[in-house]
Parts: sequence; C-alpha cells; structure tokens
Amino acid sequence: MTAIIEVENLTKSYGGKRGVIDVSFQVEEGEVFGFLGPNGAGKTTTIRTLMALLKADTGTARIAGMDCWRESVAIKRLVGYLPSELSLDSGLTGGQVLEYFGHLRGGVDQAYLKQLIQRLSLDPTRKFRQYSTGDKRKIGLIQAFMHRPRLLILDEPTNGLDPLNQQEFSHMVAETRDEGRTVFLSSHIMTEVEQICERVAIIREGRLARVGGVTELKDIKRHEVTITFAGAAPASAFQGLAGVDQVEELADGHTLRLAVSGEVDAVIKAAARFSVVTLASHEPSLEEIFLRYYEGDGATAKEAEHVVQ
Repeated sequence: MTAIIEVENLTKSYGGKRGVIDVSFQVEEGEVFGFLGPNGAGKTTTIRTLMALLKADTGTARIAGMDCWRESVAIKRLVGYLPSELSLDSGLTGGQVLEYFGHLRGGVDQAYLKQLIQRLSLDPTRKFRQYSTGDKRKIGLIQAFMHRPRLLILDEPTNGLDPLNQQEFSHMVAETRDEGRTVFLSSHIMTEVEQICERVAIIREGRLARVGGVTELKDIKRHEVTITFAGAAPASAFQGLAGVDQVEELADGHTLRLAVSGEVDAVIKAAARFSVVTLASHEPSLEEIFLRYYEGDGATAKEAEHVVQ
C-alpha cells in the first residue's frame, strides 16, 4: 500500500508549553486510522500542522507526497477537514453554510449533499447560532464529506453527537473506506476507535507512544481471570506462572482473581488440575489498554516509549 500521510520527526512547541515532540507515523491509502489521546496530548497540534494551520518547528509532514506547509493549497483540494471547534457566521442558516463551502469546492453533488443532510437528521433552515453542539458538529461533518475527498481528516468527529448519529457516522466512515478513500481521525473515545479503525496511534504527553493495529494493541493486555473452585482456592499453584502478575484470594476462600499479562494458557492448564466451578476471563477494551499508558508508573512509561511500526 502507498502512504497518503507521512509524518517524520515532527516537533512543534508553544514557547514553554508542550506541543508535539519528534512524532513519526504513516497512514496508508484506503485505511481508517485512529489518533488517540486525551485532551492536551498533541492530537490537534498534529492535525493543524497537517492542515498548514501551524508551521512545524522541525520535521516534515506530507500528504499525497506533497509538503503540508509549502503545498497546502493543492493538499486542501483533496482533503475534507473537520476541526475540533467550528467558528462560522452565526447569522447564516445551516443550508447557507453548506452552500458556501460547496462553492469553495467548485460545486458538489447536490443529491449526495441532501443524502448526508437526511442521514444526519439536520434541519438546514435554522440559523447556525440556534444549533446545538451536536447539530454544529453535523454541519462540520457534512462539509467534510460532501465533496467525497480522497482523504478525510477529522478532529474529534463525534463530539456532541447522539448515539444514533454516532452510528450513522460509523456507517459513513465504512463507506468511505470501502470506496478506497482514507480516514484519519482523532478521538478520546476508545470504543468508537475500536469499532471503526484498522490501525491506531497513541500519543502521550506530546510523544508518540505506540502505533499498530487495533488487534496488535490489544495484545498489550492484562486479563483479569476469576476462578471459583469446589474446594479451597489453591493460590500457590498459580503464583509464579508465566504471565501471572498477581494472585488474589477472595473472601469466600474458594475464588482466585488473577491479573495475567499476555496469554492465559498457563493459567488454564494449571486450573485444569483442580475441580473448577466457574472460570471467567475479562479481556480489556482498547480504553483500558489506553489508560495503562497514563498510569504514570515507570514501567508503563518505559513501555510506552517503544513504537511499533
């Protein structure tokens, strides 16, 4: 596959405040790529640099082989962009705002535009200032999608949307991917990214912590395994097993709760030697994995510095 976004050693600071530091990653054409991190981690700074709204201090950013700063006009022709916050003329109606953006694009397919308006249940006759946060987000999404861009760059796209519109957004992203176009989106909503993205990057305090497939990131996991035995809980049989980080005996005297990193095969084999009543394994969500990068302990921080490309 060909990379449509190439970021190499990108650094941007705001005086004494942190921006992004030595960030490098690639986004392949035709994939849905998630950029994860809490507010202030550096997601929006990276996106604004891609859109030439900020100039990097050092490093390079390219879209479709073009330098994001020097060739920004050409890049904007092939990108649909949704900023984290929309600032538009409050006196215009939603329809007038979309008409304005359509003219900037040299015209758009009106049938497709109407379809997007219907799918997101937007009333285009209302003034922009009368819209709720969710409706303003719909305007932003429609203007980003309506010209069927080669690349969509979306900063917190579902912020303020209700669950039905979040689901519709997921369908729109899937359709874009199926057409061979690319979606790059930032989010702090892990379940959303887990459902629609193929690869993700985690940014931690301005630095890229990890890049990999959603499945690959789940391999950095700590299962919680709860086993109830017919007799007394044999805690000693599980202590020291490969991958077992912690063994806790519960108050009933028959149940163990184990924290297991990686595979649970050794635990299952050890449990099979006893009379087991129930065994339950909880696999962490992407959100739980993400939170591990922000626990602040030395081991996690050191692990986070390792980047998988």
